[in-house]
Amino acid sequence: MLITIVIPVYNEERTIYTILDRVDSVELPFPKEIIVVDDCSTDQTRNILEGIKNKKNNIKIFYHHKNRGKGAALNTGFKNANGDIIVIQDADLEYDPNEYPKLLKPIMDNKAEVVYGSRFMGDNPHRVLYFWHYVGNKFLTLLSNIFTNLNLSDMETCYKVFKKEILSQIELKEKRFGFEPEMTIKLARLGCRIYEVGISYSGRTYEEGKKINWKDGIRAIGCIFKYGFFA
Repeated sequence: MLITIVIPVYNEERTIYTILDRVDSVELPFPKEIIVVDDCSTDQTRNILEGIKNKKNNIKIFYHHKNRGKGAALNTGFKNANGDIIVIQDADLEYDPNEYPKLLKPIMDNKAEVVYGSRFMGDNPHRVLYFWHYVGNKFLTLLSNIFTNLNLSDMETCYKVFKKEILSQIELKEKRFGFEPEMTIKLARLGCRIYEVGISYSGRTYEEGKKINWKDGIRAIGCIFKYGFFA
């Protein structure tokens, strides 16, 4: 059994070293490989990654020569993943890799093929931030649930974990943040067993590097209708 962690990266010079150190330090019952896809960063991220690559042999790094979006970066990572189970990890510090065992447990227990880490379940600690982001997330999840007939609480979460054989049945077309609803709708159409587990969340501000904005929300709505009707 091999666990692959796929990390899309764009201009994360302040956090990339720390997140890779945290991911690498997590103890799991199986070996892990770490795949980083740099989506044409324009800061010092690439230089930092080159330095890390020379020190850690379990980290594979791929570079996009043009900025193509998070969905495209994930696609590159998925295509190069060797793991039996694949975990999506953001390159910022909003999500805690120490929660991997919790995310993996439903799959290890043969209860699920897919696990979502929900920021809105349980009593895990959360940084208090933007009200309208919360409203937007809940609205997008509700709209997605209407089309999928799932009862997810957090469709837009970063933490998504899959058995590779499930992921291999999905062809992602969205290059940017629209991949979240596209992926969720296509997973629902497969009829696979999906679990949610509560996770902590340490969100960051725009001053700290947060990238998603209202335009991405509008695009997500369009993708829900597009793939909800035509996936």
